[in-house]
Amino acid sequence: IVVLMSLFSLLTVQPSERFLRCAGPSNNDLEIVGSVVFPVKVYVKLNHNSPPILCLTNHLRNVELIDPVFQWYGPGGGLSSEDSSVEIAPTGTLILKHFNLSGVYNCSIVYKLTAMQLHKNHIIKYLIYAYSDPKIYYEFTVQYHAAPCDSSQNASFKKALLQLLNKLVARLSCEVKLIKSECHHVKMQRGGLQNEIFFTFSVAPLDRGKHKCQQRACAASHRLNKAKRLIKIFFKRQVKVSRTCSEPLPDIYYIDGTLKIVSVDRCHPGYGINAVVHPDCPECCVVCSPGSYNPSDGMHCLPCNSSLIYGATTC
Repeated sequence: IVVLMSLFSLLTVQPSERFLRCAGPSNNDLEIVGSVVFPVKVYVKLNHNSPPILCLTNHLRNVELIDPVFQWYGPGGGLSSEDSSVEIAPTGTLILKHFNLSGVYNCSIVYKLTAMQLHKNHIIKYLIYAYSDPKIYYEFTVQYHAAPCDSSQNASFKKALLQLLNKLVARLSCEVKLIKSECHHVKMQRGGLQNEIFFTFSVAPLDRGKHKCQQRACAASHRLNKAKRLIKIFFKRQVKVSRTCSEPLPDIYYIDGTLKIVSVDRCHPGYGINAVVHPDCPECCVVCSPGSYNPSDGMHCLPCNSSLIYGATTC
């Protein structure tokens, strides 16, 4: 543990900046146009505002309408600007605020093309899906020579190692979690048995900032890659210290060459990636439609005939 602390002091530096949550560019400059023939798919980032959604088709957008009357309907019934989560302009344009209610949205438009003409009525259809970005993190495994597997020394070391790794990446607003640790007896080639601890950790970016940040250094992927580099350096220096130290090796020490790091993508429960169903959002974690579900942090929505809601996490 003393060796780990000394390695940690070499790697830590004072933060020169706060890492704040990055927000994507505003999509309010987009305008979505509907159809009376088939529902137009719209993708809105979870807990963000939607782009303006017009109660018009491409054809109606290019003609003059006399005395138009608009009425929007969502999954829960009629929509009104009296609801704080909805904004409807006099022209019928809809903006959904802090969006989280996926489903079918329709707009009824009643109008005349001339003052003498009878009223026309159309139902303009939308399918509006919430989506989120995939959760990207790294999973890394390492092996340590260990004290006897029933020794409390191993448990103390595991706790200290996890704390040091978290301190190492804390300034990057990242977090290390222990996924698994197992102690095993390992028969060495042409040798006897030795005790080894097999650790599996994850390192992921946190999203705790409340301010918008457009700097590249704030991006979750940038912070995560810096955290990965620090972790690799941390274990390389353990090897260097072990090789240059004149004292006998401690009971617990890192085994050179055992660090393995893999990138992992996951969606939140109730969301999944499907480029075939959602070609306009092929890398998005889109809310699972009725007839499917995602019970855990998997990548895809699984079929389920008894699922009748959007975002199901059980079947």
